[in-house]
Amino acid sequence: MRRLFPLSAESPVESPAGTPTGSAARPLGGPSPVEDREWTLEELAEAYAYPDLPPGPEAAPGPEAARGRPAGVWLRANMVSSLDGAAHHDGRSQPLSSAADMRIFGVLRGLADAVVVGAETVRREGYRPARAREPFAARRAAEGHPPVPAIAVISASLDLDFSLPLFTEPLVPTVVLTGAHAPAERLAAARAAGAEVVLAGEGTRVDPARVVAALAERGLTRLLTEGGPKLLGQFAAAGVLDELCLSLAPLVTAGDAARIINGPGLVEPERFTLASVLEDAGFLFTRYRRLRQEGNNRL
Repeated sequence: MRRLFPLSAESPVESPAGTPTGSAARPLGGPSPVEDREWTLEELAEAYAYPDLPPGPEAAPGPEAARGRPAGVWLRANMVSSLDGAAHHDGRSQPLSSAADMRIFGVLRGLADAVVVGAETVRREGYRPARAREPFAARRAAEGHPPVPAIAVISASLDLDFSLPLFTEPLVPTVVLTGAHAPAERLAAARAAGAEVVLAGEGTRVDPARVVAALAERGLTRLLTEGGPKLLGQFAAAGVLDELCLSLAPLVTAGDAARIINGPGLVEPERFTLASVLEDAGFLFTRYRRLRQEGNNRL
């Protein structure tokens, strides 16, 4: 793995004539100044660290505060895509993944307070409880966090198999977010399985902005969503998606698979800025952060 962006100004590279120069003078298409090697989990954790957000009102002024979004919360998404834009192959994302992608997947989970996922993805991908990872144990303990992130499942219908280990065997209780008018018998089944049920919407629907607020109220402020595409589309439409970690696989699938964000179009496209790019065996691991509207001083 090597870093393609950003590059340190002190990183030496070679000019076309073979003379070392600074990275600012690097010719287009020139050699990478970064050694291609396997990164440690600690290095990946530093590369993907959540931003430091103050908990006070100054963390989220302007339009987001007006919508009732709590301060100090950050929602990032982790998705994988083929070169031709497919979010999955044969209904699953695993065929698009790689060993390096799975390492980053594990690091992002190790840094998060909660992993937010849609019910369809839980069913399709066979979600299991998050497992404790020794490299992150000391870091999480020092920050006062449990050994694993909570899995937070969003489901309006609660059409879930509550006998699965995701609900019966997690190290921390799985959170189920649903609407106020969800079927009573399904609510009872979720609670009987040990899940923490949170109402985050009126009627039968779930409000994505209320999902973020409800998790933040429980001290879960470093949020990671792994999709699926419909859920990610809802977060994007609600204006609560802060960061996108996109793994671009050097694969072409064709077919009619969904894009990584699949939902109604936004009135105006949201602008993101490139934060970093890593490369491994042809896979590009990109990280983009949403640009805030004028008057909002968050990252």
